[in-house]
Amino acid sequence: MLTNEDLMLRSIRLARNGKGNVSPNPMVGCVVVKNGNVIGEGYHAKFGEAHAEVNAIHSASESVEGADVYVNLEPCNFYGKTPPCTDLLIEKRVKKVYVSMLDPNPHVNGKGIEKLREAGIEVELGLASHQAEKLNEVFIKFITKKNPFVILKVAQSLDGKIALETGKSPRGSLREKYITSKESLRKVHELRAEYDAILVGAGTISADDPELNVRFVEGRSPVKMVVDGNLSSPIDSRVFRAGRTILFYSSRISRDSKRIRTKMMAWEKDGVMLVPIKSDSSGMIALIDVLKKIASMNIASVLVEGGASIFSQFIKSGLADKLHLFIAPKILGKGLSFAERIEFKDLSKVPRIREVEISQIGIDWLLTGYF
Repeated sequence: MLTNEDLMLRSIRLARNGKGNVSPNPMVGCVVVKNGNVIGEGYHAKFGEAHAEVNAIHSASESVEGADVYVNLEPCNFYGKTPPCTDLLIEKRVKKVYVSMLDPNPHVNGKGIEKLREAGIEVELGLASHQAEKLNEVFIKFITKKNPFVILKVAQSLDGKIALETGKSPRGSLREKYITSKESLRKVHELRAEYDAILVGAGTISADDPELNVRFVEGRSPVKMVVDGNLSSPIDSRVFRAGRTILFYSSRISRDSKRIRTKMMAWEKDGVMLVPIKSDSSGMIALIDVLKKIASMNIASVLVEGGASIFSQFIKSGLADKLHLFIAPKILGKGLSFAERIEFKDLSKVPRIREVEISQIGIDWLLTGYF
């Protein structure tokens, strides 16, 4: 017989089906049980469409009156793009609602549970709360901090190098295009499909000419973002050719330069959004200002893919939340490390990665953890 925890974990597994399609909303799953049997289940499948509770109730094989409902996030109590889920649960006369965690959205945050209890519906809070919080870590950060969740994706050799010291663009270069295996590459594209945006610095554009889209798995391609304070990226870079691309540059840049004017006009013609950001005299952009601008666009998560300068800035400024570190069983020797722009003189102040998990991807290892 399924326990209450089993049923809540089932709702969390259902919720994961919405990954990559519901942001900036949370991932939510719902299971409806009556007389010990699951009679309905559903999940929030797409932003702006029906919530998990609605889909679960509509899928029920019989009346849900007197049923128990398991949902990994507190049911909403206000009108947004859809009606309140609390109203539907009350209308259908369910008996009890099991909830993993409160909705951190201040519009809800306990009000949904309060409304259910006032209607005579019993509510139990906290079942599988850790798993529920992990599932919606992006949503929690975005809704409470008003900044996107930042993930660093790094691919390196066994001796900690992300590129050879003389590494050039794959176009015409002799070095391998990727340090890690095909299996790791597929995993990277799964991550791209999961998060809202992918961000790189100008150095990565010049060196690798990446497309920054999803190709090896099914899923939506993220918004492409480039941080290029001095607009040094080649005008014909592949990242600017298709899909939504946002280019953050120094507000100090002037169109008076023919070279700059030509680039900007060409990119704008291709649909690239050019966003000026305040910078220092060298053109260095403050990443916190970039993140604030990204948040204002309702983009909840950013996957950062390089290079060393951008990785170092995110780590040094304390703006990175999570790390996906792919490690290939190769030794590159002299080369570039992903955090080489950071220097610490006191070991007590170095960043420490928490909740580390290590798994094998093909012949590579994937280390995941939190800053």
